[in-house]
Amino acid sequence: MINPREMTGLQIMQAFAEGVFPAPGIAKTVPMEPSEAEHGRMVFFATADARHTNPLGGVHGGFAATVLDSVTGCATHTVLQAGEGYGTTDLNIKMCRPIPFGTRMIAEGKVINIGRTLVISEGYLRDEAGKLYAHATATNMILRQPRTDSSG
Repeated sequence: MINPREMTGLQIMQAFAEGVFPAPGIAKTVPMEPSEAEHGRMVFFATADARHTNPLGGVHGGFAATVLDSVTGCATHTVLQAGEGYGTTDLNIKMCRPIPFGTRMIAEGKVINIGRTLVISEGYLRDEAGKLYAHATATNMILRQPRTDSSG
């Protein structure tokens, strides 16, 4: 049996992309399908549908925010060691144009800086022709398990 606590973040994200691990609940609410996972980089496919409307009938900005938070967080996850987690501390999003319904979007997240306690990444939401719909930068805090040995 596979124990995720013994896997690096990259191994977990690769297993997720290969379908070894089931999709998290958010990937059902906002349809996201992992496509690629490599050290410092993650790619998803995402498609907005009628569940993602705003009061004006367009795609709610929360769709892009959720996809970009997810892809930048998963990119961060790819650089973590076994037993480490992360949490988003800051997410800045720029919407470039309205996201269309029923169009498969490509979300790409890339780590741009790894520190001792923080990882900074950026994400892009584009259509298959490469047109940019939204851009984000994210800061994630590395969450480590407390040491249990006596070396302090």
